[in-house]
Amino acid sequence: MRRLFGCFGLLVILALIGGGVWVVRDWGAAGPAEQNVTVVVPNGASLSTAAGQLEEAGAIRNARWFVILSRIFGGDAHIKAGEYRFPAHLSQSDILKTMQGGDTLQRFVTIPEGMPSVLVHEALMKAPYLTGEIDIPVEGTILPDSYAYTRGDTRQSVVDRMQKAMAEYLAAAWERRKPGIAVDTPRDALIVASIVEKETSKPEERRTVAAVYSNRLKRGMMLQADPTIIYPITKGKPLGRRILRSELEAKNDYNTYTMTGLPAGPIANPGRESIDAVLDPADSNALYFVADGTGGHVFSETLEQHNANVQKWYAIRRSRGEM
Repeated sequence: MRRLFGCFGLLVILALIGGGVWVVRDWGAAGPAEQNVTVVVPNGASLSTAAGQLEEAGAIRNARWFVILSRIFGGDAHIKAGEYRFPAHLSQSDILKTMQGGDTLQRFVTIPEGMPSVLVHEALMKAPYLTGEIDIPVEGTILPDSYAYTRGDTRQSVVDRMQKAMAEYLAAAWERRKPGIAVDTPRDALIVASIVEKETSKPEERRTVAAVYSNRLKRGMMLQADPTIIYPITKGKPLGRRILRSELEAKNDYNTYTMTGLPAGPIANPGRESIDAVLDPADSNALYFVADGTGGHVFSETLEQHNANVQKWYAIRRSRGEM
C-alpha cells in the first residue's frame, strides 16, 4: 500500500511539473495570428476587456486563459490604453509586455520643406484618426519634418509640437549665425529662408541663393523673387500657369518686384537647411540667378552677365517647345 501511494504521489508530482512546463511554454509560445493584428484598447479598459478584443482579433486563442496567465506571469503593471499593432504569431507574453509598456502604434504626418501653411492644414485634416478642428497655422511657424501621433490625438496637439520645434530650431540657429548677415531678427531670417526654400530644390544651391538675397538686401535692391508674387494669389499653392504682367506689377505687401526690403511675412514653412543658409550664406558677390535647364540655376554678379544667361535659358525653353 505504501508503495502504491508512493507511486501515485510521484505521478502527481510529475504531472504538476509537466503541467507547469507546458504552461510556461504556452505563455511564451508563438501566437495563432497568421498576420499582423491591430487592436484598440480604450481608456479604462480592464485586462479582461482587452483579452476579449485580442481573442476576437485572433491574436490569442482564449481570453480567460490569457487573463489567468497574465496574472501569474505578468506582475503588477497595468495595461495602457491605445492602438496596438501586434506582429503575426506574437506570443501572449510579448503581447502583455507591449500593452503594459504602452508601445502603441505610431502614425506619421509628413510636412516637406517649403510646404505652405494652407497645405499643412489640409494634410492634418486628412491625417487618419486625428481629432478636432484647427485653424490654418501662421505661415512660417511649422518646422518641416515627420511627426508621430497615435489614434485619438488632437490636430492641435500636433500643430503645437510642430510650432514648438520651429521656435526651438530657429532660436538655436540664430545663436550660431554668421556675423554681418543681412537680416536683423530671427523673423526676418525666417522670411528670407522661406523665399530660398521656394527658389531652389537643390540643397547645394541654398547658400548661394541666400547670398544673392543677402547681397540685394544690403544694397537696398528689390529682391525680385517670383514666389513672392504668387503667394498673395494662392497662399503658397502652385500657380499652375505663368505669372501675368498685371500680377508682376501688382503692389502689395508681398510683391518684391514693386517694393524694396522684405515681404510682410514668410511665404512658406522653410526647412532647417534653408534657415541655416540664410544665417550663413555663401561667400559670393552674385546678385542674379536664372534657371539653367537642369533643375538648378546659374549665378551672375552683373546685369550684363545675367541678361546673357537669361537668353541662354530662353533658347533652352524654345528648344523644348515651351516658348
